[in-house]
Amino acid sequence: MSLLITLYLSFFQVGLFAFGGGLAALPLIRDQVVVIHPWLDMATFTDLVTIAEMTPGPIALNAATFVGTRVAGLPGAIIATLGCITPSLIIVLILARVYRAWKDKAAFQGVLGGLRPAAVALIASAGLSIALLALFGHSTRMSLSAIDWIAVACFILALFVLRKWKPSPILVMLGAGVLGTAAKLLLP
Repeated sequence: MSLLITLYLSFFQVGLFAFGGGLAALPLIRDQVVVIHPWLDMATFTDLVTIAEMTPGPIALNAATFVGTRVAGLPGAIIATLGCITPSLIIVLILARVYRAWKDKAAFQGVLGGLRPAAVALIASAGLSIALLALFGHSTRMSLSAIDWIAVACFILALFVLRKWKPSPILVMLGAGVLGTAAKLLLP
């Protein structure tokens, strides 16, 4: 199968099964681009998540564009992005009709209520994977000696700043990046 068709189908699956928004799509994207098709390693995937978060637009679309560009240049970016949005276009058109007809039915509200916890679980799974990579790096063992203490300090400080003052997440990310770089350069 051609690379462009594989890219399209991979991101079609991401777009089809990513309920709950961009963060919920991260485990699906990781499976497609790191596990099933080893287009990226886990460290590059983590960089992809960072870039997708920082750039305007939905995370899944940014990730599709990034992976497509990396794997097959501009045609890959276009095909992966189209693969990611095609299911949404189809599903939204169908759901608009269904919602209009069934919005007051209890069974329909039950389906929506059941999807919420699954979306939270997907987001938690992606967050845990990224947190472990950020705090332990590529170490296969989780021990005190494997912890990146600079990353832990940046995480705690960023979390504190976000909770206490609620600034722009972009400013917090930039600040954490500057702080982390300075600490890595100045500390042994």
